Amino acid sequence: MGVVNVTPDSFSDGGLYLDPRAAIAHGEELAAQGAAILDVGGESTRPGAAEVAVAEELRRVEPVVAGLAGTGAEISVDTSKEPVAEAALDAGATIVNDVTALRGDPEMAALVADRGAGVVLMHMAGDPRTMQMNPEYGDVVAEVRDFLAARLAAASAAGIDESRIWLDPGIGFGKTAEHNFELLRGLDQLVALGRPILVGTSRKSFIGRADGSETDDRLGGTIATSILAAAAGASVLRVHDVREMSQALTVSSAVLG
Repeated sequence: MGVVNVTPDSFSDGGLYLDPRAAIAHGEELAAQGAAILDVGGESTRPGAAEVAVAEELRRVEPVVAGLAGTGAEISVDTSKEPVAEAALDAGATIVNDVTALRGDPEMAALVADRGAGVVLMHMAGDPRTMQMNPEYGDVVAEVRDFLAARLAAASAAGIDESRIWLDPGIGFGKTAEHNFELLRGLDQLVALGRPILVGTSRKSFIGRADGSETDDRLGGTIATSILAAAAGASVLRVHDVREMSQALTVSSAVLG
């Protein structure tokens, strides 16, 4: 899953693709490099990020989704707002990547069910404005697993086809660096829930906690964590650097058989 951020303030590439033409060109490049899915987002969810109005998020996202719909890659919209998701689905998206796991907008579950869309349910403690304020867990793997199991059940009860539901432990969303490492070590417990697991470690700060690297120098850490996640059973890897990640997956798959 290649990241297409149409935002001025995302932690890694904010502002680079705010112009729709630049975002579309970037998405086309990621698809050519091997991205099976393009995840288009118009609202940053980095720690401390401000909320974006629906109209502004729509203005950012809709033309980019429409422009990428013919790339051959599946299009995901990274939003927790039902009007934005609806417009993106109308424009050619087939997946809603909801960091609130359908809790942010009471209309979202019905939209996904009615449209037969795929959905990613992610764990996040608090919201982007509060999530990194001293997050605490007794057993982070067990608590995230139980949360995802509960949201999976809620989504199914809302009429969403279980075969269209993916789960995301929310690396970096309301977790310390050690929480993130614990989740990666315990990923098999999430895989045991029986749904595809999406993991997004790309360029995140916990990598820098391990080796002191800055945001733009975390490709090696991204590849290491992503390959370990894939080996543990993750089905989808959300990354910025698609070419390098595709090569790493191809070679590691050849080695592992």
